[in-house]
Amino acid sequence: MNIAAVLLAAGASKRFGENNKLLSDLGGKPLIRRVAETVVCSGVEIIVVTGCDRLLIEKALEGLPLRFAHNLNWESGMGSSIAVGIMALGQQTQGAFVVPGDLPFLTSDLIKDLMTVFMESRGALITYPTTSKDEQRNPALWPRRFFPSLASLSGSPGAKHLLQNCEDAQKQAHVFDESAYIDIDATTDLEAARSRLNIENL
Repeated sequence: MNIAAVLLAAGASKRFGENNKLLSDLGGKPLIRRVAETVVCSGVEIIVVTGCDRLLIEKALEGLPLRFAHNLNWESGMGSSIAVGIMALGQQTQGAFVVPGDLPFLTSDLIKDLMTVFMESRGALITYPTTSKDEQRNPALWPRRFFPSLASLSGSPGAKHLLQNCEDAQKQAHVFDESAYIDIDATTDLEAARSRLNIENL
C-alpha cells in the first residue's frame, strides 16, 4: 500500500518568539530535520510544505529523500498548508499522514505501527494514536477518500474539526510511549526537550 506523509513546515511559530522553532537546534540538528529523518526512516514518501523561511527550511533538509511543496498562502494558517501538501501527492497514494514539524520525539516505530493498523482496515479508516485517556494525538493517517476534504481546508484550523465529523470512520491506536506526542510551542518546551534528550543520551 502506497503511503505518504505531509510534513508541515510552513508556519512562523509566533508563540515561540522571534526565531522559527523548526530551525532551532536540538541534539545538534534543526528540529525540522530531526522530525524529517524520523519520517524518512519509516519508509514513506514525504512532501514537506514550506512557507515562512522557505529557503532556510529547504537548506536544513538538504540531502534527504523528500519533495517540497510551497504554500504561497502560508500566513492564512495550517489548513491551507495541509491542502497544499495533499494536492502535491501522486495518484497512487492510498493514505497520507499529516505530520506537524515540531514533534521531536516522534519515532519511526510509531509511524510503522499506525500503518499496520491502517492496513488492517484496508486503508478505509482514519488512523491516529491516542493517549492512555483516549485523547487524540498526531500524526493522523488519512485514507485517500478524505483527500478532497483535506485539499479544501483553509485558514488556521487544521484537520481536527474534519476528524471530529468522521467519528464512524476512525481507528485509534493506543501508544504507551506518550513522549512521542511532545510538541514544541514555547522556548521552555525546547529547553525541556533538550534536557530530555541529554538524559536519553547518557
